[in-house]
Amino acid sequence: MKNPLRAVTTFALLGAAGAVAAATPPPPPANPAAFAQCLAGIRGDAAKRGIPGDAFDRLTSDLQPDMSVLPLLDAQPEFTTPLWDYLAGLVDAQRVEDGRAMLAEHRDLLARVSAQYGVDAETVVAVWGVESDYGRISGKRPLRVSLATLACNGRRQPFFRGEFLALLDLLHKGDLRDPGLTGSWAGAFGHTQFMPSTYARIAVDFDGDGRRDLVDSIPDALASTANYLARAGWRSGQPWGYEVRLPAGFAIAQAGRTNRRPVSDWAARGVTRVDGGALPAGDTRAAVIAPTGASGPAFLVLRNYDAIYSYNAAESYALAIALLADQLRGGTGLKTPWPTDDPGLSRADRRALQTLLAARGHDIGEVDGMIGTATRRAIQAEQRRLGLSPDDGRAGRRILEALQAGR
Repeated sequence: MKNPLRAVTTFALLGAAGAVAAATPPPPPANPAAFAQCLAGIRGDAAKRGIPGDAFDRLTSDLQPDMSVLPLLDAQPEFTTPLWDYLAGLVDAQRVEDGRAMLAEHRDLLARVSAQYGVDAETVVAVWGVESDYGRISGKRPLRVSLATLACNGRRQPFFRGEFLALLDLLHKGDLRDPGLTGSWAGAFGHTQFMPSTYARIAVDFDGDGRRDLVDSIPDALASTANYLARAGWRSGQPWGYEVRLPAGFAIAQAGRTNRRPVSDWAARGVTRVDGGALPAGDTRAAVIAPTGASGPAFLVLRNYDAIYSYNAAESYALAIALLADQLRGGTGLKTPWPTDDPGLSRADRRALQTLLAARGHDIGEVDGMIGTATRRAIQAEQRRLGLSPDDGRAGRRILEALQAGR
């Protein structure tokens, strides 16, 4: 899939809407005539894919552009959120606890999925947890509207035109039955947030009902996720990588996911596992990544990390999956702290912060752990009152502890 525009539902899980609202311009005005002309052009492409004209008209006649999706093209949380904030909200105690419950509830299903595709249950469930909070949050935007809008406006129109046509094809052929299907702003949907073209290529009917249904069938969704990772090069029985300690004076220019060397070479350069375990023997090729620099956590990543990365091409996303899977296996989290004096907040901590803000008279709406515009404005007001710098409206440990202390 390797596409940074896949727009996973981590956007909703993180509650990053406030950051987007603060950082992006308002959407351009809609041009209904140009939109209708664009759809007329797509109609011919649909016919070439085997979608009859009457089916295309039935699936598009009610569409009007939603220009609010355009600013989101350049505001994905994987690329706009500090890594310690991103991971604090996605790999928290609640998601680990819920993931372990899912492993227990679907033990037999996951065993069959792992046996068929060679991908361990914890990684499959970690994708499920990060993508949709185990099916709880899968996106509320009408897919046909969002993809039609992006197919006719903004940058990457050819990409989104392909996704729009893939969605129409799935609806026409019956894999999907609800034209009102919702998902993320850029078209990802279902339990594990496949884009339509990926759905068409990768989705499997694992429950045997004759349809590939990643929206209402957990078996289909989890098996399809494992199938994706397997086809991306997953190697059964191997780890994704390890947290490592870099030697003093390590040249950070050596780091990077594509800068691969034999593990023995990294060991000779002084790279060691933080838990004291042994690095893999032999000539296995690996890369060292240090996403926040040499002073933050570093990782030795193997082939399975690339398979995870291909699901959504962002380092932060791949780390979220990998680190959540580790904790689902019983791991205790990172040993090296992030290089910040104001760490990110879990969802429980974000709800606690919102409760404190509401108690001080701020109108933040629902206390839900989602840091939107109203919450950011309230945080900014409290930062200014307390003399905290920067007064940027960010939900971090410093503002939470200040309010908990009654300041």
